[in-house]
Amino acid sequence: MASFRISSPAFKKVQKQERERLGVSFKPENFLPGLIIGFIFGFFFDLSKPRKIPGGRKLGGGSVLGKNQHQSGIMSSNTDEDLKMVLVVRQDLKMGNGKIASQCAHAATGMYSELIQSHRSLLRQWESCGQAKIVVTCKNQQEMNKLKEAAESIGLPTFTVADAGPTQVSAGSKTVLAIGPGNKSAVDSVTGKLRLL
Repeated sequence: MASFRISSPAFKKVQKQERERLGVSFKPENFLPGLIIGFIFGFFFDLSKPRKIPGGRKLGGGSVLGKNQHQSGIMSSNTDEDLKMVLVVRQDLKMGNGKIASQCAHAATGMYSELIQSHRSLLRQWESCGQAKIVVTCKNQQEMNKLKEAAESIGLPTFTVADAGPTQVSAGSKTVLAIGPGNKSAVDSVTGKLRLL
């Protein structure tokens, strides 16, 4: 294709006027307020959308409700009942206190980041309850697997931390299981008999 250039003085004057007009509208004092207003509008519009839980999708090491799971353990039909999260730490790994603390932080933030994408109303309700977190112990990986299955079977979200392995445990070791947030009674039905850390 050939390109044509018009070099008449009248056309150049029109081009200069157009550039000047566009230059005025893209000055920072005009652009930034529009950008900020657009961001705020977009943020509130996003929050107003109801969140759907993706059917059967697993994010990271956790499980957010799938198609065949129900929500009985998640949301409280009785708004007076508080929500909590339980962090289950494996005893057999013999992790130090600092390692346990960091793995629990990974579990809590991992669960939070998954639920913020799929179930914000649950997070808001948990936040209004003070974001209760309890740390308990289990004997080994087999017990942790059973707890995860039991939690998911009643509709509680779970997140399992798999350690990267450069320090105290071997790579890929499942160190902490986060269960919830969910109704205290539902979470306790799974973790209530475990020993506090």
